[in-house]
Amino acid sequence: MELWLLNNMPTVAIAVVIVGGVVLLALAGSVLTHRRHPQLADGEHNDMVGVVLGIYGAIYGIILAFVVVTLWTQVQDADVVVRDEASSLAQLTWDSEVFPPSRRDRVHAAVGAYAHKVVDVQWPLMRTGTPQYSVAQREMRELFAALQTYEPRTERERAFYREAIDDLNEVVAQRRARMAIAGQELPGLLKTLVYGGALAFIPLTFLYGINSRRVQLLFVGSVAALIGFSLLLVVVLDHPFAGNISVDTTAYKVGPLAQFW
Repeated sequence: MELWLLNNMPTVAIAVVIVGGVVLLALAGSVLTHRRHPQLADGEHNDMVGVVLGIYGAIYGIILAFVVVTLWTQVQDADVVVRDEASSLAQLTWDSEVFPPSRRDRVHAAVGAYAHKVVDVQWPLMRTGTPQYSVAQREMRELFAALQTYEPRTERERAFYREAIDDLNEVVAQRRARMAIAGQELPGLLKTLVYGGALAFIPLTFLYGINSRRVQLLFVGSVAALIGFSLLLVVVLDHPFAGNISVDTTAYKVGPLAQFW
């Protein structure tokens, strides 16, 4: 459901759905609760409700903060991994410039084919949360073959050949890391705490009595909006390669790699 929303709706629309939905449900719940129990407006139990709200809010706030920070770190890690992979590919093209034209062209062709396969085929799969390691595997083998079947002749070629091998090994490492991140999502236990906590916390605000109906609804709506925005952050950040706010493919199309597009 989350991936469908991220891939089929703009972030603003998702914000309206999640935040607006949470606020509307909270306001409707508050109105229904006070109609059935009008004595709540007297605030007879406000002291007890206030303590419970404070304790529960502190615990839930810590959980939300932990989850949001963890997910934001994951997004940053995904961006770094993608940039490192693209940088290693770009460096590989530069290192191969000292090879004979036929070998250089073969390396460049393999790099271009790999970049296109990642961007055109593997990226859409990553956006759906189903990365497939077999995609671009043939292009990766061609990259290795382009270097393994070449014997450097001069000391200059040997030096850049060693650098090219290191660059290719780095591409492999970052490729694995990228797909591992693309296949990750928030553990079920944390999702239960985040979404279940919201379902438990918002109804508690209905019990806080305020004589003014408008003030009561403003109080409930403000708390619900804050929780709704927090849930929006969780949804958006949980999938670094999906949605409008995600890691894109720009790194594979700039610098030395721009010649392949």
